[in-house]
Amino acid sequence: GAARCRCLAGSVPPPPPPASAPRAVDPVVEDDVVNKQMTQMTGELYSYLLSKTREPEVMRELRLRTHELHGSRMQVTPEQAALLRLLVEATGVRRAIEVGVFTGYSSLAMALGLPEGGRLVACDRDESSMAVAREFWERAGVSHLVDARLAPATDTLDALLASGEAGTYDLAFIDADKRGYQAYFERCLELVRPGGLVLVDNLLWYGRVADPATDDRVTLALRDFNDALAADARVSFVIVPIGDGMAICRVLQPTPAAPAS
Repeated sequence: GAARCRCLAGSVPPPPPPASAPRAVDPVVEDDVVNKQMTQMTGELYSYLLSKTREPEVMRELRLRTHELHGSRMQVTPEQAALLRLLVEATGVRRAIEVGVFTGYSSLAMALGLPEGGRLVACDRDESSMAVAREFWERAGVSHLVDARLAPATDTLDALLASGEAGTYDLAFIDADKRGYQAYFERCLELVRPGGLVLVDNLLWYGRVADPATDDRVTLALRDFNDALAADARVSFVIVPIGDGMAICRVLQPTPAAPAS
């Protein structure tokens, strides 16, 4: 079921660059010491990045199909999908969870990185978009690795916990209802083994999380989630500025309880 790979050659419309965008910008931080200029992702530079991004042909076809559908911006970017697959392969993932499937672009990337005998539990509640995902999992030859669950994600995750699957997964990827992120994250922390990864998308929220004038409920929820994540001693983590900002969290060993005196 391996799909043929190709490099993108500007086939994804790049985001429009800001007017008069500089090549690099100095970050604004509290202590003013970063020792590095930050590269501004202009449209021209993003096209260059995509030209060096590997994308299997079946994923390119799914991306183009998704572009025709309502909500196509919910799909991860090609370079994010490539990173997801790389993380699955590099860390030896055999059991994974995805919270928020949409048309299956990210789940397809992860499934293509799984070994035979692997399993990806794909959680979504939208039957029409899940049908597109099923079609492309089949076309890519990975449908036997995907366990699709058409239900609210919290119900599916609770069912996995109730069936004794805590600590048995290697990776979870969360890209769903932003106001539900904390609930999904807590359940995934229980399901993923120590040393495994929990990935969370959209944490930069198109820049709105850093805009004090933006106070809609989704942005506020993401700010709260980011604050909680930054202080969470149960994981080591970094927010990578790829796509719309993706957190990579490594689940730490639980702290042993102090012996009774």
